Amino acid sequence: NPFNPTTTLRFELQRRSDVLLQITDVSGRHVRTLVNDARSAGLHEVTWDGRDDAENPVASGVYFSRLESRGVVQSQKLLLIR
Repeated sequence: NPFNPTTTLRFELQRRSDVLLQITDVSGRHVRTLVNDARSAGLHEVTWDGRDDAENPVASGVYFSRLESRGVVQSQKLLLIR
């Protein structure tokens, strides 16, 4: 799933839940927090623009989205090509 300049991350919640959605680099270092709050039940979409928490563009490479909600953790590999 290579992307440039943005990618959309989709997830579904069965009921209202606290959600933490973060981007990490291939070494596991934190890059950006996209969601850190409660979300309602249903489908959700969040866009990542290839920037870190300080709004600086990150380098091309492999990143991971990490979604945590109700004790369940899911990750997805992302490939940013600039």
